[in-house]
Amino acid sequence: MNTVVLLTLTGLGLAALYFLVASGLSLVFGLADVLNFAHGLFLGVGAYATWWAAGNLPGAGPDGFGFVVAVAFGVLAGTLVAVLVELVLIRPLYSRTIEQVLVTVGLSLAGVALLQAVWGADPRPFPRPEWTRQVTPVLGAKVPNAGLLLIVAAALVLAAILAFLRFTRYGLVIRAGVENREMVTALGIDVRKAFTLVFAIGGAAAALAGALGGVYFGSVSPGQGGSLLIFAFIVVVIGGMGSVVGSAYAAVAVGLLQQFVNYYGTSGLGDVCVVALLAVVLLLRPQGIAGKVAVA
Repeated sequence: MNTVVLLTLTGLGLAALYFLVASGLSLVFGLADVLNFAHGLFLGVGAYATWWAAGNLPGAGPDGFGFVVAVAFGVLAGTLVAVLVELVLIRPLYSRTIEQVLVTVGLSLAGVALLQAVWGADPRPFPRPEWTRQVTPVLGAKVPNAGLLLIVAAALVLAAILAFLRFTRYGLVIRAGVENREMVTALGIDVRKAFTLVFAIGGAAAALAGALGGVYFGSVSPGQGGSLLIFAFIVVVIGGMGSVVGSAYAAVAVGLLQQFVNYYGTSGLGDVCVVALLAVVLLLRPQGIAGKVAVA
């Protein structure tokens, strides 16, 4: 029983990390219709900015409020990079899908190379609050606090995104722009600003994933964003392209499947099962669990 509880909660922690990355991907594709292969760059920037801030930024540090400041700095850095990418590279290519893919793939590779050039290719120890290194007893199982932190963060991000889309003016503009951009523009509303905001939210979620992923793994490396991006894309496809709630469901399924199969089977078998799940979903329900919807 203890083992099942531990595997379930650690699997949910992994699922939460996948969701933080996938939520931005899903939001950007569903609302701005952009397949962003450079999304992992925002994660890497957030992780390294948090790592740098914890040791160099006044007021920031690895413990207490200083860690909050470091994470906020990392999220801000990832958000700014996402906005810059949208303004300079993506905005001129909104109706040119092939060019979008080529540009974002190239940017992803260049971003990894830049991170390696600045901080080296080897993983660096990530500054973590002491309490994240500890465990919390849950139903007899000792669950790492880092995983619980990810679960809480993912739940808050999901609630915030849905509230933004459903109850704010810009959320309504974004949803309307997805359905009929020409009509919204004819009403005098600048849809481009709303889509820039979508990229900012996606970049912030990815940067938060990078910062908390550093806490979860205990280290940060230039290729970390790319490896997580693979599973994030799988989550987005299984959940339904453009469905944030569907991505949440899919992330839970992928995280739990990986954790249980890797424990009871051989190492790496969980990844194979995730790919098999993706294939089954594409064959039986190509639109994903929730399908493409403009809000959820």
